[in-house]
Amino acid sequence: MISFFVFVFGALFGSFANVIIYRVPRNKSIVFPRSACPHCDTLIKWYQNIPIISYLFLRGKCANQNCRAQISIKYPIVELLSALMALYLFPSIYQIDFYSLIIFAFNFNVFIIFICHFFIDLEHQILPDGLNLYLLVIFLIYALFEIHLYDWIIGGLIGFLFPFMIAQIFFKLKGQHGLGGGDIKLYGILGIYLGPVGIMQNLFISCFLGSIVGLILIITKRISRNVPIPFGPFIIFAASIQIFFNVFYKKIITLVNSSIW
Repeated sequence: MISFFVFVFGALFGSFANVIIYRVPRNKSIVFPRSACPHCDTLIKWYQNIPIISYLFLRGKCANQNCRAQISIKYPIVELLSALMALYLFPSIYQIDFYSLIIFAFNFNVFIIFICHFFIDLEHQILPDGLNLYLLVIFLIYALFEIHLYDWIIGGLIGFLFPFMIAQIFFKLKGQHGLGGGDIKLYGILGIYLGPVGIMQNLFISCFLGSIVGLILIITKRISRNVPIPFGPFIIFAASIQIFFNVFYKKIITLVNSSIW
């Protein structure tokens, strides 16, 4: 029963994440008005807005018979990922206490911001300041209690200043912005949590992944050489592995280090 309620809890927050993903880049309120079809403006009834289930019941189309516009598969994907991540992050029934619930709330909040950033950047190529600010606040609160002062200050400075300097050098040489302001801010915010070593690893991993994916897209002629690709998803993917799958990540780092040395 606990697992069922945690799954539902996660799916509901996934539904709220979808609201953020759609409305924030369009400068709309995330509270009002009620959800409606973006094609015909028909208000969505409560029973048509049940996470995951409603998408399947409506067969991925608007309920208005005069519209029947396709509903993006992104909506149930976000809801399902949020539900599964809630289950993954929730403490074992034998380990539930006040502290473990606080850590769960922190981690799940971080995940929701990550998934919002991921899909917003894919569609609009922006990382909204409002989401970055919220992430900064919860990381700072966590850092004040759990991270050594030196680590989070130096990590934040490295995360912000290193990408900022690289972006400035690239602009001087090419006359183009190689890295967006939202990406630079996100690096700085992540540095507070990941620390000096962790943020340098994130910089390497995200740049490596971005280069490989960009090269594949160019070779397959999906994009031209001059078309920018959203970089936020690579930062978020690397950070998600570091934060949520830390044990797996440490094993990979150990294997890489042993193979190098």
